[in-house]
Amino acid sequence: MTFLQNNSLGIIICFLIALPAWLLGQHFPVVGGAVLAILAGMLIAAVWKDHGRAQGGISWTSKVVLQSAVVLLGFGMNLGVIIQTGLFSLPIIVSTITTSLVVAWVLMRLLRISRNTAALIGVGSSICGGSAIAAAAPVVKADSNEVAQSVAVIFLFNALAALLFPILGHLLGFDTTAGEAFGIFAGTAINDTSSVTAAAATWDSMWGLGTQTLDEAVTVKLTRALAIIPVTMLLAFVVARKEAAKAQGGSLATFSFWRVLPKFILYFLLAAVFTTVCLQLGVSGEVFAPLKELAKFLIVMAMAAIGLNSDIVKLARSGGKPILLGACCWAAITLVSLIMQHFLGIW
Repeated sequence: MTFLQNNSLGIIICFLIALPAWLLGQHFPVVGGAVLAILAGMLIAAVWKDHGRAQGGISWTSKVVLQSAVVLLGFGMNLGVIIQTGLFSLPIIVSTITTSLVVAWVLMRLLRISRNTAALIGVGSSICGGSAIAAAAPVVKADSNEVAQSVAVIFLFNALAALLFPILGHLLGFDTTAGEAFGIFAGTAINDTSSVTAAAATWDSMWGLGTQTLDEAVTVKLTRALAIIPVTMLLAFVVARKEAAKAQGGSLATFSFWRVLPKFILYFLLAAVFTTVCLQLGVSGEVFAPLKELAKFLIVMAMAAIGLNSDIVKLARSGGKPILLGACCWAAITLVSLIMQHFLGIW
């Protein structure tokens, strides 16, 4: 009863912002409900400074609901099928993810960007956009401004990729009689699923390939999404070691990774394993579809809460460096994807 008294108002407000954003996101997938929700929250926060009794529910939504959404995303992953069908593209995926994380780390130091913002942009660029940011944010203990800024940067380059990649693919001479080459390119170099599907579908339409490119791109993208698991665990390990070192005055003798590991990551992994086992036993994938949709809505709801906790003026003043970081990560991923495809004889 006390929980409802303290949090219900804020949760309801986040839900009311998320619902229209989620519905609009269905019609404009390149933009997506998460971006619309975080923008709406930020605009509301610009005029509604003191959240009063709603603050507890807003904070709870931005943390607990976000973590719950990540766990539910695990029910949309069939590890066996994704690994099997995406094995060919695995060297490219590993190369692009490594490149993005290294570029983010180097530029964090050169540009003096917040460690959390750099980590979120690096992870979001290299894995799967908003979903990866949602998974990494609680691990690195990012605040609302850092999450909002990262989501905004990722959205900017998502939209550009959806528009420019088909043109770029044509200029670079990608095969127009089959969808494999461009599908792998889109699946490894564009970060969010919505923009991957938009670019792949455009390529199919341009050259009359049915769904060849789309099928290839989505499979590669889902394989790439599995990197959420090891990357977030690595981030948890790094953050936990630093906190243990501070607590012990530089000593790591009492450090325990298991104790500090965010448990929602384990639940996410268990959900993916559970889905894989069920599908292997003949359970239809449609059974898990509602959970996947619920996860997407909860992410939108959490983004609304993050938007409400953000300072739009502060974000505007500090936006240049994160955009430059996102641009460098995006350019590096695109270049490495092309180099690896050429090396493997795909392009």
